[in-house]
Amino acid sequence: MSDTPRLGLPLLAAGQAQKHVTHNDALMRLDALVHLVVASRTQAVPPASPGETSAYIVPAGGTGVFAGRADDLAIFEDGAWSFLEPRPGWQAWVSDESEHHVWTGAQWRRSQPESSLGAALWGVNTTADTTSRLAVSADASLFSHAGTDHRLKLNKASAARTASLLFQDAFSGRAEIGLAGDDQLRIKVSADGTNWTEALVVDRTSGLVSLPASAWARDVPKPNLLINGDFQINQRAFAGGALASGVYGYDRWKASGASSMTLAGDVLTLASGEIAQVVERAFWGCASLASTVVTLSVEAPSQDLAVAIGSATGTIPAGAGRRSVTLTTGAGDTGNITVKLARSGGGTVNFSRVKLELGAAATPWQGRAEETWLAARYCHAIRPGAAGVRLAAGQLVDTGDLSVTLPIPAPMRVANPAVTLSGLNRRIFAETALTSLVSSSVHGAVLSLVFGSPSFTAGTSFPALLVTAGSSSHITVDAEL
Repeated sequence: MSDTPRLGLPLLAAGQAQKHVTHNDALMRLDALVHLVVASRTQAVPPASPGETSAYIVPAGGTGVFAGRADDLAIFEDGAWSFLEPRPGWQAWVSDESEHHVWTGAQWRRSQPESSLGAALWGVNTTADTTSRLAVSADASLFSHAGTDHRLKLNKASAARTASLLFQDAFSGRAEIGLAGDDQLRIKVSADGTNWTEALVVDRTSGLVSLPASAWARDVPKPNLLINGDFQINQRAFAGGALASGVYGYDRWKASGASSMTLAGDVLTLASGEIAQVVERAFWGCASLASTVVTLSVEAPSQDLAVAIGSATGTIPAGAGRRSVTLTTGAGDTGNITVKLARSGGGTVNFSRVKLELGAAATPWQGRAEETWLAARYCHAIRPGAAGVRLAAGQLVDTGDLSVTLPIPAPMRVANPAVTLSGLNRRIFAETALTSLVSSSVHGAVLSLVFGSPSFTAGTSFPALLVTAGSSSHITVDAEL
């Protein structure tokens, strides 16, 4: 035997010359291994100028002289690297981590978190990972006081993040309590870990409790401050696709910046940009929406949705079922407020049935019989879809002006809305194209129009009809915000 069995120290041989060399080598090895301190266990590249007895635990993927030496001790002695294979129980202090490690026979493992930073991973009877950095497998866990109080703290990075207790069955979620996606206290349950039902919401400001899943909440959902939230009203005959900034597509919804969208059933695919709707607070009986708790919800967003309500912003997380975000509008949001939705991070997102309501909880979607009436307050289009359709009877005077009145579904938001038209004729005995719109006004639910057309014999007037010239003929009255 030329070396000791545990530390590999060189032994003196009988009759050996220059015994001091062997003896000194053994002392240097002892100096390196006793109270072992290594500089790092993650440095794959050997240092360029190591000091005498510099020591490292070689990580996987080592290069140079460290190649193929994973988990070995590398010690710089007499100007060269020596490598020792560790044995179970060997211990080392790792300087760049300020942690004590022990070799188990299979890996270098922290023996305990000695530093103020603690261990990066800690598993008790199980394996921790980079997501569950503290993992415990046991019948119970105890967190007790140290003489007075004890508080368990869960801290999240921002309001849009989650801090909660999640209860699972075979690692599939069944109940969750906490701040999920905003700062309201929520309790929700799930039968399958995918679809969740919100059972209780506590408003963080007022302390008021709402029960979204209760019978009364299902039967009497709160009013939706948005009009045409399911995009089914389409008076402008928008076929989907690109919209320039500020241009309206589906009723009440306009592009905010250049946008592109399509509708299939009630699912909107927003391919780019964002959509917006201006909420007229006075119409809903609100003196102001400033500093107000509101909740915006959608159905089954395919990706996270970035939301702006006035000056407040947040995120609706992707997922099945009704998903929501609760925000408090800014103190300066005193007038009408604009609601905007876009894919968080850009790109395509699918969602349906948008709802904005007062309070800290989202209630179920419910369509309104009066939705067309609500939309008509801002826009009303007459599109018969065929030629020769008689729209109204009026009086034609010799200057060529044709005056008619048309009933509309609802009083418009303003008395003088913008009117656009295309493909309209006057008819007496024959049809003549109308050339212009002379004037327009709204009186309650009656629209008064005066059209211009070629003049005829002075001093005469006739009853005349307003008729369509083709299938694309229309009159559109626009009072959008």
